Amino acid sequence: MNEEIFKARISKHLKALREKQKLSLDATSKLTGVSKAMLGQIERKESSPTVATLWKISSGLNSSFTAFFSDQNDTDGRIFPADIDMHVKTLITYDPTVRFEMFEITLTHFHTQHSSPHKTGTIEHSVVTEGELGVYIDDKWHYLSKGESIRFEADKPHDYRAVTESVVFHNIVSYSTVMHED
Repeated sequence: MNEEIFKARISKHLKALREKQKLSLDATSKLTGVSKAMLGQIERKESSPTVATLWKISSGLNSSFTAFFSDQNDTDGRIFPADIDMHVKTLITYDPTVRFEMFEITLTHFHTQHSSPHKTGTIEHSVVTEGELGVYIDDKWHYLSKGESIRFEADKPHDYRAVTESVVFHNIVSYSTVMHED
């Protein structure tokens, strides 16, 4: 998916969510913790959000992460322009009947990715498929090798780190409530 299509999908979904919830940019900013200016730039397709910013928006607006950019035909995955050392490929798009989505995430160059808290009740499951992964939760690093997994409450800050030059892991995000998808 090229950059313009990516920006357009994110813009369209953000506008649709704001309209459905009858939110101004100011109210959306308060719900998400993302500045009104940044939200406006995203809606006008002037800026691509970082992974962390998109998670803040999706959590604040009670939307799944994949609803912003994935479709069934997007099998290549996505490198966010501001997060060039993180590649996100959607393996399973969000389904409201089961309330989860699944990604394959690749971190390169010993990258550390910080994640803001998601909605209360959100659980993440990570399984390492290549390399070694560090996961920082509850003020402690947990180190995982190929085949190892971790499950944790993602409604608090958490970090992922490539302990080796690169790491690939599958990440399942399970939501406690149904997310907005329109």
